[in-house]
Order: sequence, then structure tokens, then C-alpha cells
Amino acid sequence: MKQIVPHLWFDKEAKEAAEFYTGLFPDSRILSTQILQDTPSGDAETVSFLLAGQPFESISAGPYFSLNPSISLIVACRTAEEVDALYKALSDGGADLMPLGAYPFSPHYAWVQDRYGLTWQLMLVEGAPPAQKITPHLLFSGAAKGKAAQAVHFYQDVFRDAGSEQVQQDAAIESGPQDSKAALLHFRLLGQPFSAMNHGFDADFTFNEAFSLIVYCDTQAEIDQYWEKLSHVPEAEACGWLKDPFGVSWQIVPRRMGEMMATGTDEQIQRVVQAFLPMKKFDIAALEQAFANA
Repeated sequence: MKQIVPHLWFDKEAKEAAEFYTGLFPDSRILSTQILQDTPSGDAETVSFLLAGQPFESISAGPYFSLNPSISLIVACRTAEEVDALYKALSDGGADLMPLGAYPFSPHYAWVQDRYGLTWQLMLVEGAPPAQKITPHLLFSGAAKGKAAQAVHFYQDVFRDAGSEQVQQDAAIESGPQDSKAALLHFRLLGQPFSAMNHGFDADFTFNEAFSLIVYCDTQAEIDQYWEKLSHVPEAEACGWLKDPFGVSWQIVPRRMGEMMATGTDEQIQRVVQAFLPMKKFDIAALEQAFANA
């Protein structure tokens, strides 16, 4: 089971977007939906789904955060026809960030923002197929510009006891003005692929809570460890959410809470929700007490 899972925040469109995305890739489906009652956003809907066999989470919780190109999803395509089909579907109602065409780093590529604001990099990949079809990509711009390598090494230090691997760096590619080349960094955290890059332009795509990364934990000690290492913005701490030194949002979540939410009665689920809403860092023992009504 994946330990780091992308999470998408929508105003009201989480289920609609998940249905759209799962229709684009084989081995994709909605796993579950759930209404969380009486949250600060009112009744919020959560959606769990698979894309190409990979887990994703999303929520409809109000118009507080908007997706932007600071974190995108790179899709490794095996044929030009696959790129074309995904481009046609994802660009419908969306916008081109880099138009479909040939680039030095890929013979057939497009970077597109879909109708819901999520950005995708559709890339024809030649040679051996990658182990993971969809890879989260972090773009460092604005106040974080120039910090991609620093951030990658920070993340590898945070996760160093759980299978992080060495950084691989592609040759610098033109990502903006002639004097602004940026290297694409490939790295793994807990065995899962990620990539990162500094923005070559002056555009400020600021990391925000609309695209966060969930870290599922089995013990309180694990939650405490990741919280201590990752959280650098105290005012952003809420309901298991935090922000790291570069502005990227993470959710440090006990895996047990997902089991409670999936198997509990309506009353048990409501007690768990009301228990975790005031929390910053999650307390597994307190959640268990709420679940058991102890």
C-alpha cells in the first residue's frame, strides 16, 4: 500500500473530477465517497480513487484553495496516440501551458491545465516503461524559486529511514528565457517516484493546500517524527495538515483513522470527525477513544 498519496482540494467538484479522471486511464475507479458533517466548510465530501492503479484522495470543502501548476502530474505515455487522446480530453475546457509538440526532452509532449485546474504533463516515454505511470512533479517558483535541489535533499533527509533513494538529474533543459535553464530532478521517497524543477520564468505558482501529499502512518511515534521534521509554519497546522519550509502542504494521517472512517457506524464516524477537527497533529489514542465512545 502506498504511504504517500496525492490529495486534491476542490470547491464542490471532487466526485465529478474523480469520475472524469478515472474514465481516462485503465485500472482506474472510484473506491469510496463519504460525507463529513459539520466541518468548518459545512458538509464536506471526500473521494478515494485509483488512477492507473495509483491511489488518490480528494475533497469538496469550499472555495478556499485553487489548484495551480506548482504541483502537476507527469503521465508516462507509451505511444503518441495515448498522448493525443489524453491531451484532447484534458484540454477540453482547460488551457495549454506548453502546447502539444516535440521538445528536446520528449518527442511528443504537452503541459495542460484541465477544466478543474489540475495540471498534467503528458509525455511520450521511449524505452523501458517506468514502474509508476503518474508521477507528482513539484515546480519551485516565486519565493521558492531556485530551491528545488535543497527541497529534494530535505525530503530525503525526512524520509531517510524509510527507503529514500539517490537523486537523479537530467541534463538542463530550456524551461524559460535563454539564461534560465533548469535541471529536472528525479527522486524517490518511501520507494515512490517524484520529480522537481525550478521554474525558468518569473511566474509565481505558489504551493498551497489545493494539492497536498498525505503521509499515512501506523504509529503515533511515526506521526510525531514526520510532524517534527516537516512542519515549519505553525499557523498552517490544522487537522493533520502542515506546511514544510518550502510551502508544500502535507497531511500526516494515521492509517487507523481511515479504517475507522471506512468501518464505523454513522455515530462513530461523526464522533471521530468532531474529535479530529480541533486537532493540529493527530492523536491516535484520542481518535480511538472517540471511536469507542470511551
